[in-house]
Amino acid sequence: MTSAPLAARLSIPSGPLFFPVTAYGPDGFLALDAYRAHVRKGVEAGAAAVFACCGTGEFHALTPEEFEQCVRAAVEAADGRVPVVAGAGYGTALAVRYARLAEEAGADGLLAMPPYLVVAGQEGLLRHYRELAAATPLPVVVYQRDNAVFTPETVVELARTDGIIGFKDGLGDLDLMQRIVSAVRTEAPGDFLYFNGLPTAEQTQLAYRGIGITLYSSAVFCFVPEIALAFHKALNAGDDTTVHRLLDGFYRPFVELRAEGRGYAVSLVKAGVRLGGLDVGEVRPPLHEPAPEHVERLARLIDRGHVLLREGM
Repeated sequence: MTSAPLAARLSIPSGPLFFPVTAYGPDGFLALDAYRAHVRKGVEAGAAAVFACCGTGEFHALTPEEFEQCVRAAVEAADGRVPVVAGAGYGTALAVRYARLAEEAGADGLLAMPPYLVVAGQEGLLRHYRELAAATPLPVVVYQRDNAVFTPETVVELARTDGIIGFKDGLGDLDLMQRIVSAVRTEAPGDFLYFNGLPTAEQTQLAYRGIGITLYSSAVFCFVPEIALAFHKALNAGDDTTVHRLLDGFYRPFVELRAEGRGYAVSLVKAGVRLGGLDVGEVRPPLHEPAPEHVERLARLIDRGHVLLREGM
């Protein structure tokens, strides 16, 4: 697939962007049937796209062989109904290897994760992502977070690079993002895509919408898609009453619970999927499982979210 069709499919925010967790069995190995069921349920619930083996999907914990199997399973489960975008990361050589595995597995595009460990300058970062984009026909979305933080000038150069179609922000510096959007609009006008990629992006999406960024990832969609969809619908309709009710009664408490443990942006989400009845296993080290009392609080919060939905009907 060329970059244009994927960009067109992603640019229409028909639903939240779905970042499925990766399922493991009791033996710690991949549980692909459970993973397919998880992806299928998300697509049928109304996800606009599936982002397989990314942050929530524990990209860091997968071998290349497992990565390829998971991406292929996601493509099978999505069955062409929505695009499947796969993670790719580490150093340039490994990122290219993951890109080619994703292509072989049938993915529609790549989310380029930050390079491993090093804190590189802008020149090196630009070279890294350009070499990745040149090595694969799959369109690339660059992910800003941690050790991959970009100046507006660098993002202009990324936007001018063949094969790079978008920019996902996991940093949360709105001043920087406003300058990036303005610089690209001025210096490289076109259909460059932007995504709010912060953990529990719904919590900040009103602010991102204010600078014109309408696309966002939704970890909550993994375990309570009905709440995530209600929020997405209300946000797009300008229904601030529903948006504020869900922010105040569900999303803010969830963010506060998530902040009580390192790695909870993944492990707490995975616990939520299990609470919903699908056994996707535990997270792999170095992540750890949430404390039992935190899982109990999550269960109560999910119940509270369903009450809030009923109150809005």
